[in-house]
Amino acid sequence: MLFNSFEFLLFFPIVTIIFFLLPHQYRWFHLLAASCYFYMAFVPIYILILFFTIIIDYIAGISIENASGGRRKWYLIVSLIANIGVLAYFKYYNFFIDNINDAFNTSLPLLKILLPIGLSFHTFQAMSYTIEVYRGNQKAEKHFGIYALYVMFYPQLVAGPIERPQNVLPQFHEKKHFSYDNLHIGLRLMLWGLFKKVVIADRLSVVVNEVYKDPTQHTGLPLLIAMIFFSFQIYCDFSGYSDIALGSAKVMGFNLMTNFNTPYSSKSISEFWKRWHISLSTWFKDYLYISLGGNRVALPRVYFNLFFVFMVSGFWHGANWTFIIWGALHGIYLIMGMLTKNLRGTIINRLKIDKVRWLDTSLNIICTYILVTLAWVFFRASTLNDATYVLTHFHTDLSQITSLAYIKKSLFVVGSANIIYGFFNVAIGLVLIGFLIISEYKKPIRLDWQPQSAGKFTLVRYCLLVFAILVFGVYDNQEFIYFQF
Repeated sequence: MLFNSFEFLLFFPIVTIIFFLLPHQYRWFHLLAASCYFYMAFVPIYILILFFTIIIDYIAGISIENASGGRRKWYLIVSLIANIGVLAYFKYYNFFIDNINDAFNTSLPLLKILLPIGLSFHTFQAMSYTIEVYRGNQKAEKHFGIYALYVMFYPQLVAGPIERPQNVLPQFHEKKHFSYDNLHIGLRLMLWGLFKKVVIADRLSVVVNEVYKDPTQHTGLPLLIAMIFFSFQIYCDFSGYSDIALGSAKVMGFNLMTNFNTPYSSKSISEFWKRWHISLSTWFKDYLYISLGGNRVALPRVYFNLFFVFMVSGFWHGANWTFIIWGALHGIYLIMGMLTKNLRGTIINRLKIDKVRWLDTSLNIICTYILVTLAWVFFRASTLNDATYVLTHFHTDLSQITSLAYIKKSLFVVGSANIIYGFFNVAIGLVLIGFLIISEYKKPIRLDWQPQSAGKFTLVRYCLLVFAILVFGVYDNQEFIYFQF
């Protein structure tokens, strides 16, 4: 079930109202049943995959807690193998077989299967539970239904945030009371998230999809516009989902972790990953980077750890070399940032850029955004050839950008052979990006939209957002980009 669907418009209030009407001891079952229904709205049979890993991890958690010595590690290994095995089979089997066939000229059969929605997300969340129980940071959950709900809680089931058991499991045991403050904050987050998805992300996708469906047909300005638009499309699409997830949980009194914190205001790649997909970046830090030694080892090993973690992160996003290179690029960015830190500091000091604070900050933000946007090309392109073409041709002919004829030609291409349609798409896209920056980046929406700030201006603002969603929203049941992961 999509958050941007009519079905969810009915599902959410019904589930929430029944939740508060039910006695506390029955609420877990209601939420679990609702979450099963929510997930089965995609491909019903795949609910069995979730049940399989839930049963194994539930038993593994209790076994780890009750065991001692080496047996504890073996129970953890069984749990990890089960989770990673399911993920590898459905998500990576065809990738490996396809590459083996290409490398050795074989014809091993490929599987004709559909990737289960959100498999990477709930697999990682399940793995965090058994790892935390093994480390002694979390007591094993004895209530099977509560544990199943931890994995399947519908707001964050298919695209995160990837929660830790310490944050969510205790909340399912607490008795939740209806709160107007929670309702106020939750609905506002949901509204803002829906606006980012159906108005900004899906509008920008019109241009992005037109260019990326065959980028070799474009040069110069159309490619540059598509690159910029996609950087904001994916942000609004994914953060929009996270806002709706956090908001729908908040209405019922559940607090999920913040997944985005204005990432395009980052002054470095390191800071970007503290602001972008926070639940995933902290997952890799807690369970992979630190396990490899983190930064407690020799410097060359630190570089290897960073590069390896980001390679794995890229592979987590998709079974395609484009995602692996995207992750590798960010690893290289971080390593180069560490290697050139002193040199950059010397240059900035000699040019006295640091004496002008706004200039120093602006240059850092712009440079970080450019690096991130260049890497997004690999994330969005279907093939390595397409990505390479975009990166080698987006600057072609830009010297003609002052020419009205060149701009008209570019808009003609972007608008599918209709210059008016192309102009409208680009113009509305730029306006929406500007609105996003003013509304969210100047002062994060979560900090601004609190119950105590409600007033006439606030009410007008939300009425305008609802109007914009109804009038300018794209309603063709577009899935969220991260559903494919």
